[in-house]
Amino acid sequence: MEIHKEILATFPGLSVAEGDVGPLSIQEKSPPLKALKDEIVRSVREQYTLEQVRDEPIFRAYRDFFWRVGVDPTKTRPASEALVRRILAGKMLPTINTAVDAYNLASVRTGIPIAAFDADTLGGSLSMRFAEEDEEFLGIGMATPVILHKNQVILTDEDAIVAIYPYRDSDATKITLATKMVHIVACGVPKVEREGIFGIRTGCRIPAGTRFRQSVICAGDKLE
Repeated sequence: MEIHKEILATFPGLSVAEGDVGPLSIQEKSPPLKALKDEIVRSVREQYTLEQVRDEPIFRAYRDFFWRVGVDPTKTRPASEALVRRILAGKMLPTINTAVDAYNLASVRTGIPIAAFDADTLGGSLSMRFAEEDEEFLGIGMATPVILHKNQVILTDEDAIVAIYPYRDSDATKITLATKMVHIVACGVPKVEREGIFGIRTGCRIPAGTRFRQSVICAGDKLE
């Protein structure tokens, strides 16, 4: 991933891990995945309460990042926190398909938001940059595009915006039952250790042979 220098200057310590997973045969549901979901739901209810979630260091780091990019995290919550809160409120986790459900569980387990795309719909390598004023973006579940502002961080391929970082993926690159290869991005922010970001491989139960790479932003580091 190419990281623009303006991002480096503004958010030293932000780290990103990305990788391709596949070939896959994505299904609507999976009994083993359902069993894993039940296990993780029980674990979350033992580990957290609704009152303490916002003060957990990892969720606080993402909330702080949201404020800095002009997003109110009390209205648009970081994905991992939103999923944990959903569990604690006694609601069911969404069932989309086995790929989306698996990375949602990894996000719950690690506290790290995960972006994921149908790799075959991406137009080349990803870049991270600030949005230009009045750029438009159509995310999953949106009826109409939203207008972006300059301090929002986005991911792009060579053709279009594919995500508002780190909380909304593009409708055009979403994962479906026809997807064969998934491109995963573990979305770090300052104050979240890079080891935790790269450790998303374990959280997703990604096979050891999977091509997986890491991009890290730290003052003085060489960007990958």
